[in-house]
Amino acid sequence: MKSDIEIAQEATLKPINTIATDLGLDLDDWEPYGHTKAKLSEHLLDKLKDRPEGKVILVTSINPTPAGEGKSTVTVGLGQALNRIGKKSVIALREPSLGPVMGIKGGAAGGGFSQILPMEDINLHFTGDLHAITTANNALSAIIDNHIHRGNELNIDPRRIEWKRVMDMNDRALRQIVVGLGGPLRGVPREDGFNISVASEIMAVLCLSTSINDLKARLSRMVVGYTYDEQPITVKDLKVEGALTLLLKEAIKPNLVQTIENTPAIVHGGPFANIAHGCNSVLATKTAAKLGEYVVTEGGFGADLGAEKFLDIKTRAGDIDTAAVVIVATVRALKMHGGMAKAELKQENVEALKAGMENLKKHIETIETFGLPFVVAINKFPSDTKAETDFISNWCESRGFEVALTDVFAHGGEGGIELAQKVVEKANTSDKNFKRIYELDESLETKIRKVAQQVYGADDIELSPKAKKQITLYEELGWGKLAICMAKTQYSLSDDPTLLGRPRDFTINIRELRPSIGAGFIVVLTGDVMTMPGLPKEPAALKMDVSEDGKAVGLF
Repeated sequence: MKSDIEIAQEATLKPINTIATDLGLDLDDWEPYGHTKAKLSEHLLDKLKDRPEGKVILVTSINPTPAGEGKSTVTVGLGQALNRIGKKSVIALREPSLGPVMGIKGGAAGGGFSQILPMEDINLHFTGDLHAITTANNALSAIIDNHIHRGNELNIDPRRIEWKRVMDMNDRALRQIVVGLGGPLRGVPREDGFNISVASEIMAVLCLSTSINDLKARLSRMVVGYTYDEQPITVKDLKVEGALTLLLKEAIKPNLVQTIENTPAIVHGGPFANIAHGCNSVLATKTAAKLGEYVVTEGGFGADLGAEKFLDIKTRAGDIDTAAVVIVATVRALKMHGGMAKAELKQENVEALKAGMENLKKHIETIETFGLPFVVAINKFPSDTKAETDFISNWCESRGFEVALTDVFAHGGEGGIELAQKVVEKANTSDKNFKRIYELDESLETKIRKVAQQVYGADDIELSPKAKKQITLYEELGWGKLAICMAKTQYSLSDDPTLLGRPRDFTINIRELRPSIGAGFIVVLTGDVMTMPGLPKEPAALKMDVSEDGKAVGLF
């Protein structure tokens, strides 16, 4: 089978004006970015406010492994399959970060015959949204340091500045730095550091905002640090919320593209799910719901991260009603959770698969805790044997779980028709009793403990002395009623990435908390999770190139 990029480059795309017209959009509802991309108006959602909303389908998965799960591929394939069975569907996805694209994880445009296109643009600079977020973030950093250099009227304590610079790349060398060296003309020396751009609070703010005014209000509430007497300093105190909004006025507009099968897709925003809340923008999802009968969207990584945050954070911020959930699993990943080494995965091993099913079972229990109907999607790989896929199907069916074998990578929408039919049935069932893991008026510690116990399966949490002090301070400052955003490894249900399968008898270690007041949540850092990843020994960038006629080479 050809590579993703070869398949993408041979696809026939419709002009973006045709996709827009098929959605019923007027000329003033969108603006072209070349022939195959467009920006949707930030006013479109308000224009469509009286239109009924389509059913939102959330795609999540088991804990990811190096073997791959193909969650984005299933998301795209399901959207295409829904169209094939006569349902008007729109896909809503995140934008990829250049860090993982150039590193090890890969892109976020799907794969095989279930891709969003143009995949080269989407996986690289796209329409410049991430660059705008990076610029706005670093403009704020410059304003902070300039304020201190020019007399520090707000009495900011340089030792207590929370705001970090960012770049859209994995670069471990920038995790901890010192700025302001070189004498009085070059600023005030202080410790600083870089996060990856998708971990910036500005990314989270953009993705949770519902309008320009809401964006400006959220930006103004962002806490950048504290005074010498530990009072918070906000963007509003620095009087730059207007300038930051100006830098983001194009980035807030959702991006319209299409799949290989010309299904419309809205791709917008991209916060990491192991660091931030891991969902595309509220504007994208809600706009898609106004334009289609069914919206297929996803939460990053497994149900312990992206799905929990989608349901506990995003649906609150955007008043989004989730109709059903798809839980993606693969034979390969389940065998790794059952103890097999990656190099051995092509060998049939039903016993390892049986052991790995405990990971799938826990994610099913999590979705059941939320009270939502679901379908398990077995994402087929060429090395899977019939005995292995039959085992997963029989395991699910014997427990009353709806399951569908999908092959959307090799066959596009045609390979997801069974899944689409079962999703439609589940999305229209009355068997739904949605409830969140916690209520906002509960204490921060209670909310953290509930997620750790009910979603991760932990016995309890252990708060560091720093985390205890921060909880006390945050609740005194009136931030205790905000949502929580757990920053945790994606590879394990625990905070230890080496504990695969379904760990038991473990404690979640809470290292520290960080305020994301503009986004509306408190980030809770567990274990050793990093907000600036590093590159692997052999980055994917080593295989990338461009041909003489300007075509991308080696991009997956």
